[in-house]
Amino acid sequence: MSSVANYYNGKSVLVTGATGFLGKVLLEKLLRSSHDVKTIYILVRHKAGQSIQSRVVNLVKCKVFDRVREEWPNFHEKIKPISAEFIQPNLAITAEDTDELLSEVNIIFHCAATIRFNEPLKHALLLNVKGTQQLLLLAHRMQKLEAFVHVSTAYANCNRKYIEEVIYPPPVEPNKLFDLVEWMDDSLLDQITPKLIQDWPNTYTFTKALTEFLIQQERGNLNVAIIRPSIVGASWQDPFPGWIDTFNGTSGFFIAAGKGLIRTIKCNSTAVADIVPVDVVINITLAAGWYTAVHRPKSMLIYNCTTGGLNPFSWGEMGKFLLIPYASMTSNHLKHQYWTAVGHKAPAFAYDLYLRLTGRKPRMMKILNQLDKSMSLFAYFTSRSWEWTADNMNMLMNQLSPKDKKLYFFDVRQLHWSEYIDNYCVGTKKYLLKEDMSGIPATKQYLRKLQNIQYVIKTTLLVIIWRIFIAKSQMAQNVWYFVVNLCYKFLNFFRASSTLSR
Repeated sequence: MSSVANYYNGKSVLVTGATGFLGKVLLEKLLRSSHDVKTIYILVRHKAGQSIQSRVVNLVKCKVFDRVREEWPNFHEKIKPISAEFIQPNLAITAEDTDELLSEVNIIFHCAATIRFNEPLKHALLLNVKGTQQLLLLAHRMQKLEAFVHVSTAYANCNRKYIEEVIYPPPVEPNKLFDLVEWMDDSLLDQITPKLIQDWPNTYTFTKALTEFLIQQERGNLNVAIIRPSIVGASWQDPFPGWIDTFNGTSGFFIAAGKGLIRTIKCNSTAVADIVPVDVVINITLAAGWYTAVHRPKSMLIYNCTTGGLNPFSWGEMGKFLLIPYASMTSNHLKHQYWTAVGHKAPAFAYDLYLRLTGRKPRMMKILNQLDKSMSLFAYFTSRSWEWTADNMNMLMNQLSPKDKKLYFFDVRQLHWSEYIDNYCVGTKKYLLKEDMSGIPATKQYLRKLQNIQYVIKTTLLVIIWRIFIAKSQMAQNVWYFVVNLCYKFLNFFRASSTLSR
């Protein structure tokens, strides 16, 4: 028997963020490993004119549930949606639903958050921090609650080089910021945001740090665990290799590279690409939920869920596997700007010009500008390396039985990066883009064509630079003729040597 799987049988579980990437995998693994789970409540908000019922119908149709569907066609009967809004008081949950949650829920998995790096500070505070505070207030009233598990990020304290499994105090109290955003004009708040977040790179990481601190301050006697994953990527093993359904993180860049749009990446090629498979995150989350509820540790445990310290993999190595060998990977700003102009903007401008001349609407410059903006936001994480301790994660692994270690596998030391990245690439094409897999040879031919176009543009640019700047200098001309003459002599020498050897 699996102790972890058996724990969730007969329990009522509350999951926030269930319609997101992490939430779907959490639901799938919980349903597949613990068939006798009593009820899984999911907090769902109305979105783009869709009712919560229609959103749940679309959710259970997702391919991630295919394995569960084969074993258990009526798995969706265990899922009960609850209408909620995280930016509203009391989460906008009705009195009837609140009463049911208070009397039934045994464990909470809090995965909901806005993950946009450039989210306005007020909105990020309301969703990530205030929403968590509202959920904590609800949790304190629950009669049968045994554990509260919060999914944070390993980059909540990215302003530090060495990050332990502890809570670091933020520069400002969360409640003081709540008071500030209530009365301050949005435009003024946007202006002072850089001063408020200080050396955090964006509002996402800043509000995640605030949320951790708030949980520590307001958890009271709740049994709480915090999971800190780094860059969450496609699945390693469960529910099947390479499953992915989000453009966030590295997935969008993988696709842009595969489509031939990326010709330069601003990053430190020796920096660690701390990508952690989504199923590793979920397995740790479920195992931590079991350990928190059953063993009730005296202090709140934080689990740094990363790969860099145990199985490091650099962005340079990633480039060899994925990001097209002829793309420029550099940490030099000027060099990156040069290749952006030559490799991104020049071809996009030329293509848009062609579209205009043929009576169509130009679109490539808009796409490239959005891509460059996303890459600039992500550059902070591709240019640095961090060191995270993993004592609690190792402790948790040692607490698992042999059966649990297999069912909730998260030993990233056994992750083979080349195989994982191959599955990741196939997964983005198959599950995210929903493309025909038979088109891979045509895609490779298309990339070769783009490469040839890139060579032509570079050659043309070099000729233009030569004609404008270098050809006017007599010394430059002499050097040029010397180099050409030397190359010609070498070619003649090798040709003659080849003839004699015959």
